[in-house]
Amino acid sequence: MIQKLFRRMLLTQILSAMTVTLCMLIDSIMIGRFLGVDSMSAYGLASPLLLIFAAFGSLISAGVQVVCGKTIGRGDREGTNACFSVSIFLAAAISAVGLALVLSLLDPLTCLLGAGNPGPDNPVFGLTREYIVGFILGAPAFLLAQIMVPYMQIAGARMRLVAAVAAMTVSDVVFDFLSVFVFNGGTFGMGLASTLSYYVAVAVGVGCFLKKDSIFRFRRKLIGMRVVRELAAYGVPTVINQISMVLQVFLFNRLLLSVDGTRAVAACSVILTVGNICFCVGSGAGAVAMMLSAIFYADQDRTSIRQLVGIMTKYAVLLDIGVTAVCLLAAPLLIALFLDPASGARAIAVTGLRLFALSLLPSSINSSFKNYYQGVNRLRLAEMISVLQNLVFPVLFAFLLSRTLGVNGVFLGFVTGETATLLFFSLFVWKHHGGISFSADAYSMLEPGFGADEDHSFERTVRSLEEAAEVSRQLGDFCREKGLDRRTSNLIALCVEEMTVNVVRHGFTKDKRSHSIDVRFVLGEGRRVIRIRDDCPGFDPTEYLKLHQADDPASHIGLRMVMSMVKEADYVNSLGLNSVSLVI
Repeated sequence: MIQKLFRRMLLTQILSAMTVTLCMLIDSIMIGRFLGVDSMSAYGLASPLLLIFAAFGSLISAGVQVVCGKTIGRGDREGTNACFSVSIFLAAAISAVGLALVLSLLDPLTCLLGAGNPGPDNPVFGLTREYIVGFILGAPAFLLAQIMVPYMQIAGARMRLVAAVAAMTVSDVVFDFLSVFVFNGGTFGMGLASTLSYYVAVAVGVGCFLKKDSIFRFRRKLIGMRVVRELAAYGVPTVINQISMVLQVFLFNRLLLSVDGTRAVAACSVILTVGNICFCVGSGAGAVAMMLSAIFYADQDRTSIRQLVGIMTKYAVLLDIGVTAVCLLAAPLLIALFLDPASGARAIAVTGLRLFALSLLPSSINSSFKNYYQGVNRLRLAEMISVLQNLVFPVLFAFLLSRTLGVNGVFLGFVTGETATLLFFSLFVWKHHGGISFSADAYSMLEPGFGADEDHSFERTVRSLEEAAEVSRQLGDFCREKGLDRRTSNLIALCVEEMTVNVVRHGFTKDKRSHSIDVRFVLGEGRRVIRIRDDCPGFDPTEYLKLHQADDPASHIGLRMVMSMVKEADYVNSLGLNSVSLVI
């Protein structure tokens, strides 16, 4: 079930990761093809400021994935709504303050970004300033679009998420063409086109949260500093990651200006824009891993976490091999989308993109594990990977290699930096594990004693009525082997049989997809917990019985019997999965 869930979420998450980068990609193509190299340089110089705003959005989004994942894993509905309310409040406050600061300090910021001083002999300053103004007006929608993504994934609204991304992309193309060919809006028009497209995406996506059955509700009374601190703590590694990227772009721009001038900066802007789309594979796999690992970690589910580590690594490697091959083969065609043949930056960009493409595979692995470690509370390790991957190693190698290889040496900093990061954090993992190992158990980095003792947990998968009966029998035998009396063992087995048979009969038949049920029983000290998770259409057995209390007592007798035998019963539907926890 985990592999099916990961695969189902991955494509949506990759598209979601493009929420920011798609508009930037379209802007780059239009700017490079129709506004010239100076405008492309201005766009590249403005990128660090855009990344700063993206860092705040990423902080909230990453915090949401972990905190909300944990509250859902625990069945804490109030905690889930507190997370939702605080994240909306933070997005509104940060966008308002950021918008005011940028507009009031516009000229000093433009100069600080490397655009020089204003003057008739420096057109890049004015072009950079105009793009910043156009883009920054979309700060509220920019942040909201980022934090809506994990909530829509958790709510299972994948098609609406895809629709929001599609609407954003189409509208950005339309607004860009209007800016260039109708209004002659220059770089300001290009920034404004992105702004408007973000508002379109938010307008499409917000309907998901207005439905009566939405699991998320804004509650002002739930806004508190405890949740703010929790979101910030889990989001800090992502902020460090974004800040490292801002500094990397800033330092690379400075280094390229010293090596080959503005045409090298323009070439790097194109490479990073294409690279951001390529990075969506690794960041998509990482985002799915972060969300699932947070849920499984809260559930103390060691087996699922181990499976997740293997699955995320497999998909990160396989997908990025394909993306790398496309970049190597299609580099001239991709660069031709952005730069005119007469541009001196075009040849530099083609070679640079091919060198950059070699970094995609190690980068995807690094990003997947970095996000996974955030989900399992290994925050310092995630922060270390972020700084090494996006700042220390690439800048160090770019500086050293540029001394002898020039511009190509700077671009080689990407692959050497990512490879060095992968080796460094693997050495850290092996030291913790006590020896070299490429196993999922080693790289999962779970604390000793995490989760239930394997000798006292029972896990099986059910795909049919026959398997439901067989798993029930096996569970009864397991309970007796662990010292439970025959009556208690039979009752536990009967609970599982009733619940799984009910799902097979009523859930498996509601559509034409194949389904399965994961059964987990944990026998702890004074506590016996059954967790039943399925991928069928949503059904809350606890709420269902409340609605049918007045029915004939003989109806729904199996479900009534199960609920009468349990001390606690919790239900949550997230990521398109039903999860019922029963404390016997």
